Amino acid sequence: MINLENVTIRLDGRPALKSVDMAIASGDCSVIFGSDGVGKSALLDCLCDPGLVSGGTYSNSALRVGVVSLREQERLILSEEARDDSDLTDQIFSGTPVLDLLKEASPDGDLLAHLIEFLDLSSLLYKGFRKLSSGESKKVIVARALLIQPDLLLLEDPLEGLDLAGRTQVLALIGRLSKSVTRIYAVSRETDIPENTNKVFFLDSNSEIRLFSCQNGLEARSMISSITKIESRRVVLPPPLEKKMLPLNADGSLVNIKNARVKYLENTVFENLDLIIKPGSHWQIRGPNGSGKTTLLNLINGDHPQSYANDICVFGFKKGKGETIWEIKKNLGFVSNALHWDHRITVSVINVIVSGFFDTIGLYSNAPDLHYKIAYKWLELLGLEKEKSRRFSEMSFGQQRLILICRAMVKHPPLLLLDEPCRGLDDANRQLVLALINRLCADGDSTIVYVTHDLEDEIHSISNSLELD
Repeated sequence: MINLENVTIRLDGRPALKSVDMAIASGDCSVIFGSDGVGKSALLDCLCDPGLVSGGTYSNSALRVGVVSLREQERLILSEEARDDSDLTDQIFSGTPVLDLLKEASPDGDLLAHLIEFLDLSSLLYKGFRKLSSGESKKVIVARALLIQPDLLLLEDPLEGLDLAGRTQVLALIGRLSKSVTRIYAVSRETDIPENTNKVFFLDSNSEIRLFSCQNGLEARSMISSITKIESRRVVLPPPLEKKMLPLNADGSLVNIKNARVKYLENTVFENLDLIIKPGSHWQIRGPNGSGKTTLLNLINGDHPQSYANDICVFGFKKGKGETIWEIKKNLGFVSNALHWDHRITVSVINVIVSGFFDTIGLYSNAPDLHYKIAYKWLELLGLEKEKSRRFSEMSFGQQRLILICRAMVKHPPLLLLDEPCRGLDDANRQLVLALINRLCADGDSTIVYVTHDLEDEIHSISNSLELD
């Protein structure tokens, strides 16, 4: 079905992979595996976009290609931005309704009804795409890919961002596909390698591709584990710029939320929610997609309009009593999927980290040399110091997430809000990030509020937990 011989794959006009050889037969279940930045996404993308390929021989006999990937998500986000005419109409654009997006993919009413029921999408059908959580948008992208009844299915980390119920639904749907459907996965973790894997394309640190055949997923995982021994390194955190007094509420807390409720028309996200976060009292927030985990963080950081309609005290300020957003943000570090998408900017890697001192997206004034020295130490810690002058947009998704975590940590904030910070990272980078978070917990400089629904990413040193449903 697919044959690549000595091809070059280009992204943004630059060679991402060279001398690529790849052969996949109809019905194969193949896995592209490797660390972040070696070209997994580029290799997957070229199989649905021949325009990325130059030189050599390229053939792909697939007639219908279904795609679940970050690139497809970004394409939908950009399409929604193009449809947004609120500047002209003065009407708020909530995004294209989910039902319309699904009907765009296929007019097959029976298949559409089946996928809506199986993926539990009925409550989302008239919700704008922009209003979906990361897990909800992933399920919509999966449904669109299956609606075209593909003979080739490209899956980049298809389980990322999904809660346990969503993962079960997606795995069951993909498992029920005909054996004639060719599946190619690009995954970041060994545990996400499917059971029926029969080929592994392993990309090493030099972006060289090694082909391994295997009988099943267990053999594939064992094989990869022996190749990708994760180096253990001592985690040493760069020092804070300066020691500051903790900004506390009258009761000695950093955050005090009383009887909070968030509601949109007839949809109540949560209600009767109480939360007190004291210095050094780290919290883990769990819950299924759409349960309000990200909404809760946005109530704290002031990026949600209903934060001012609730009884919330943060850093000695009662929300809605005259505090500025900058007075809140100067004491916060924040990492989220939405913040990641907002960083579609053409600035250097080190400037993204330095911008954390100023709480801006991009850098708009000259920063002191000391800021750059501290930012460089964070890059050294992650092994990315050679990339300091590279454009942020040229880094892989996982590398970008690591850089944004450095941006959040760089000022050792009193409160660090981490909304699924490991999402999209490979095993090595996940372990490094989790080690960093554990070290921050142990040091006591920053109080952590950590959102995850992945049991593998839980921080065991965090004893306080809040379950949202």
